[in-house]
Order: sequence, then structure tokens, then C-alpha cells
Amino acid sequence: MEFTHKSVLLQETIEGLAIREDGTYVDGTLGGGGHAFYVCERLSDKGRFIGVDQDAAAIEAASSRLEPYKNRVKMDIVRSNYGNLPQVLSELNVAGVDGIVLDLGVSSYQLDTPERGFTYRENAPLDMRMDQRQELTAKDIVNEYPEMELYRVIRDYGEEKFAKNIAKHICEARKKKVIETTEELNDIIKAAIPIRARSVGGHPSKRTFQAIRIECNQELTILEQSIDQMIDLLNPKGRICIITFHSLEDRIVKRIFKINENPCTCPPDFPLCVCGKTPKGKVITRKPILPSEEELMVNRRSKSAKLRIFEKI
Repeated sequence: MEFTHKSVLLQETIEGLAIREDGTYVDGTLGGGGHAFYVCERLSDKGRFIGVDQDAAAIEAASSRLEPYKNRVKMDIVRSNYGNLPQVLSELNVAGVDGIVLDLGVSSYQLDTPERGFTYRENAPLDMRMDQRQELTAKDIVNEYPEMELYRVIRDYGEEKFAKNIAKHICEARKKKVIETTEELNDIIKAAIPIRARSVGGHPSKRTFQAIRIECNQELTILEQSIDQMIDLLNPKGRICIITFHSLEDRIVKRIFKINENPCTCPPDFPLCVCGKTPKGKVITRKPILPSEEELMVNRRSKSAKLRIFEKI
């Protein structure tokens, strides 16, 4: 299947980056190269582009899509996780960059390729790995995590109010046989949620599948640990644009951007700052940028997207 993915908040992100034609820009979640294509379009032969993705299919698709710019822009495409960006840039002898884009979450390609096991709408092996070199799969989590740990994952990462009952049903089912497919997991989740609750709030498996995917790929942990590092990698006036797709991601981005803008830990009644912590930059988006009505009409998956932008001093 061809790697296709509609880039969400595309125009807003490209404008938010405030691209300089001779600058160095990183797309840390390269995907099919949607945002990257328009970044490269704005670069001159003095510009540089670095694309990073952990999914082999994304690397292949983006390499093909960016072919028209390979002779004009200095370009590196690296298979890695954006959490390794300091190491990736160090290996490329890049000391600082002028902009970073992160488009978080799961791509349309990953959702629409059933055998990847991300979707609850088709029957497939329980996988959910964004990087297929990784050993841990969704099947391992579902069959091997202790009940309390499963409950924590589903409650915290899925914000699922029936998390306790779903974890209990999963543990009872796996005693009889190993849970191997998305369909089996769907049936277990459905049985754990009261009939009345199943008819509201979308597909009954949506939140649990999200939670297991986040745990499998350590999505929130990597995001939490990476934002400070990425801000440190920005040159003065450099910008980082992060697109999130659920409240857990958005809260992390909002909080860490705010701390980098105002890191002072002195009590509010102190006349002068004595902690010595100085701002690294400023938040450009007081409120997140949301998709336009036009975008929502052509791409329903953009519905929950939020863009936040930070600029280095």
C-alpha cells in the first residue's frame, strides 16, 4: 500500500516556522513528507533539510516525494526517533537548527494498513509498533502486563472511565487463550463496557487502542523528555511547531513551552529573581491554532489537531 497522509494544519505550520531560505530545518516526524515538501520548497541551495522518522515505509515514501529537491537542497533523511535528535544532529555535524516540526500521533498510512494492527476497524495481528525493529508489541502488552499495570495504561493514556473493567476482562480472557488479534481485543473491550455507554462517544475500543499504542511506542514519555532538548537545539529566532492530536500530548507541550518562557521558580512575592533561571524564548501561540472549517470538511482526521509554536530568544 502506498504511504499517503494528509498533512494537518499544513499552511499554518509552514507559516509558523517563519522559514529562512538559507536556514536548516528538521521534520522529526517525517511521515510521507507532506510538511517537508513545503519546507524544502521555500529553501534555497544554501538551505538544509533533515527528515527523521522511525517507520521504514515513511522513509521510503518521503524520500520519493522529496526527490525534486534533492539536487537543490542539502538533504539528510534518517531512520530514527525524534527523541534521538541531539545524537542525529551531532552525527551530521549540525550544531543548531532554525526550525523543527513535529506532527504527532499515528499516520493515515499506519491506520489504513490493517496488518500494522493500529486500527480497531479491521481484524489484524495486535502489533501497533511505529518502528518495526522494536521488540515490544501491543500483543505483549495485552497478554503480559499485570492487571493493575494494564488498568493504569488504559486509564491514564486512554482517559477511559471503564479502564478497570476492561483490564479485568482482558486478564480473564487471556487465561483461556492468548489474545492475538484486534478483533479479539475489540470483543473483550465491548463486553467490558455497559451497553448504554457503547452507543455514545464513538467506537468503544477507541480509547483503549489509543492507550495501548501510546504505551507500546512510549509516545508521551519521549515527547516529555524531548521538548527541552529540541528548544536547546534551536538557533536564535528558531521556531518549533508541534501538532498534537489529543489532550494528553497538548498538555505536555503547553506546560513545557510555558516553563521555557518563564522558568523562574522564585516565590511570587520576591521583589527580585534569585533562582537564576532565565527564559529560553517565547510562546508564539497563546491559544493553539486549530484546523479551519475548510480543512475539517476535507480531512475528518484533523478534527482534534492543535498547533503550538515556540520561538527561541
